[in-house]
Amino acid sequence: MIRRPSPSWVFTAAWLGAFAALQWSVVRFRVAIVVALTTAALLLTVWVVRRTTVRLTPATVATLLAGSALINVVVPLWSYLPAATERAVTVGFAVAALAAATVLVRRRGALLAWGIAVVTYVAAGAVAIVTDPRPRIDVWVTLQQAVEAMARGVNFYTVNWTGSPGVKDAFTYLPWSAVLLAPGKLLAGDVRWMLLVWVVVGAIGLWLLGRPGEDPVGPRLRDGQATWTAAAVTALLLLAPATLTQIDQAWTEPLLFTGLVWWAVFMVRDRAWWSVLPLALACASKQHLAAVLLVLAFWRPFGWRRAFATGALTAVLIAPWALTAPADFVHDTITFLVTFHPIKFANTWYLLALNEFGVELPFWVTGVAVLVPLVTALVAVRRRTPPIGEVVRWAALVLFAANLVNKQAFYNQYWLVASLVALSLVLDAAGRPADDVSPDLPAASRQPGAHRQPAPMVQRATPSHDGPPVAQTSPAPHSPHSG
Repeated sequence: MIRRPSPSWVFTAAWLGAFAALQWSVVRFRVAIVVALTTAALLLTVWVVRRTTVRLTPATVATLLAGSALINVVVPLWSYLPAATERAVTVGFAVAALAAATVLVRRRGALLAWGIAVVTYVAAGAVAIVTDPRPRIDVWVTLQQAVEAMARGVNFYTVNWTGSPGVKDAFTYLPWSAVLLAPGKLLAGDVRWMLLVWVVVGAIGLWLLGRPGEDPVGPRLRDGQATWTAAAVTALLLLAPATLTQIDQAWTEPLLFTGLVWWAVFMVRDRAWWSVLPLALACASKQHLAAVLLVLAFWRPFGWRRAFATGALTAVLIAPWALTAPADFVHDTITFLVTFHPIKFANTWYLLALNEFGVELPFWVTGVAVLVPLVTALVAVRRRTPPIGEVVRWAALVLFAANLVNKQAFYNQYWLVASLVALSLVLDAAGRPADDVSPDLPAASRQPGAHRQPAPMVQRATPSHDGPPVAQTSPAPHSPHSG
């Protein structure tokens, strides 16, 4: 009789398959890549709908990191670095992934594994910036020249770009993508230096999510497993396949991820109103985070009041540019994107229909494909009031669906989806009761007292921030004689 693979191993296979496809996807379209990404999206759908439990274990993390190392050196990679330098950096990523796996599989030295990932990422980024000082991509050109315009007191939505290999007359991001990266250009000559800084800030946030404390939307954090998971996720993301490409191309999704990580940090530390700030900064950097904000608005622990405050703060943050050049702002951030031609190496259903069958999907078809998962997510989040990790997965699914029907979705947009899924695993581990230890973990690694029976669970009604009281589950206090 064939045993059904555990959800954790299904996740492992899906992660590696998706990232192998994503590294291969830059800059090429293949039906197999679309199939791999669609499969990952379907598995994520099953995960959130069925509320399956997925846990990282030493075996799965070792497989994930070893697989990432193999993909990094075997699958074709795109960058503008000199060939020898590119090869050296990819080998460095592979060695770092194997080193982190070796540390994590022993379940000792989580901080060491975290440090290996962060130092490797920063070192690789520095090499990329120094050896490819002028990447031939419009993203880098527009960010660099937007900061220059801002330094001159010019609204960069009114500027045409010089020397851009692609877009020449639009800044297609929201303004805080440029503002948050400006110190890199102004102090060191390249916005990518600041991207490295923000990635480190995000990694620090992941580490803090793994530290013990109280979670207002779940049970008490468990020290060892949560810290270990935070280190493992940091390694998975910072040493992921094609990370070098993302650094070299100046893609800004890591900036958005950092904002969402710190939103989560404030939420789990019972500083929900403080979480509005990093979320608003992320929303003021790229348009599609509006979908994430909508999902969070329907989640009671965050709620409509904080969602409205986030939207209001976002509006305040973008107002200096939107109000001083409204026509240019609307053109660059909305009209230009809606009317932009399909990019034929985007691995999406839209391009699958166009490249393989010569059919452009009508707007209503793509709209329905986004609205169905969005409405499903809103209903599920409102009715279930799920733990924070599950909410993040619903948000990831909505972004995944939007990517798959887009005219132009690439590695960086899909990476953001994967990063949110990985973040959700840290939040799951952080919110898991102390006695709920994965059976796959070696006995020696379990926390003191892990052999005890779980404490009886009691229901307590806690006031919802934006609605009627929400029943939450928490462990009953141990008696003084329970050990």
